[in-house]
Amino acid sequence: MKQILNHLFENKTFTREQSKEILINIAQGKYNNSQMAAFMTAYCMRSITVNELEGFRDAMLELCLNIDLETGEMIDLCGTGGDGKDTFNISTLASFVVAGAGYKVAKHGNYGVSSGCGSSNVIEFLGYQFTNDADKLRSSIDKANICFLHAPLFHPAMKTVAPIRRELGVKTFFNMLGPLVNPAKPENQLVGVYNLELARVFAYLYQKSDKKYTIVNALEGYDEVSLTCDFKTFSADGEKINSIESLGFNKLNPAEITGGHTVSESADIFMKVLNVEATAAQANVVLCNAALAIKTICPGKSFADCFYEAEEALAAKKALNSFKTLINN
Repeated sequence: MKQILNHLFENKTFTREQSKEILINIAQGKYNNSQMAAFMTAYCMRSITVNELEGFRDAMLELCLNIDLETGEMIDLCGTGGDGKDTFNISTLASFVVAGAGYKVAKHGNYGVSSGCGSSNVIEFLGYQFTNDADKLRSSIDKANICFLHAPLFHPAMKTVAPIRRELGVKTFFNMLGPLVNPAKPENQLVGVYNLELARVFAYLYQKSDKKYTIVNALEGYDEVSLTCDFKTFSADGEKINSIESLGFNKLNPAEITGGHTVSESADIFMKVLNVEATAAQANVVLCNAALAIKTICPGKSFADCFYEAEEALAAKKALNSFKTLINN
């Protein structure tokens, strides 16, 4: 590891193969905690390359517990996190809206590291028991149109680094890997990314895949459509700036979409959205992200039509039903 760290400190990069080997060694506990913390910290101080990200992704997928959900086309709505904006659980809520609208969702999630409440925190608090049992997950996606894949149950590498990530308390390259390593390998992905440089790296990676994808970065640094500012999308149709006004919305104040300071406060916002008791700002930001996910699955549909589908799923409490079915399954 000393050689690897010196290589990094000299501002040199790794090949795809080298990166894969390093991450496999990390997962297998071949380095001590101080060395792993130093390795992760180095990537907080310089940009990751496409080759490095590919290599890390390859290692995670090779080591992960694969799951065959034996269902039709699926989507994952998963951000990199680490944007430091402390929003409520927008992409997780949007996942239930998409499921309520009749689409199959394989939601990949984890506990919050750089934020107080990740998707796993809120889902667990509200009564969901994590599982990697294939039959239970198939039953969930069959009955609720959604299953929840808690990352540490599928990725041994996560187990090794989780305590270090918690102690560091800042985003690391593992944040970047979340959307890339869904063990169910969904055919469609809405990926939120916290900066434009990383969005372009992701766009390059996804162009080489056979997935339908939309990568989104709000220009003020959110890893989702925040409605506080315009946002950029990258898809098979290319790179595009989307203005809030063109979608028919007024700009929100960032305070309108902040999350709770505790998991229980976050869960309270979560249930208010699903019960159609949230503020218009909270509902609209969830619906816009859900609409973008539906448009990813159905690129021929207009954003307005996709928004209408999402709105109907939330208003008719189909999203709430998906959530309740998942919890009780």
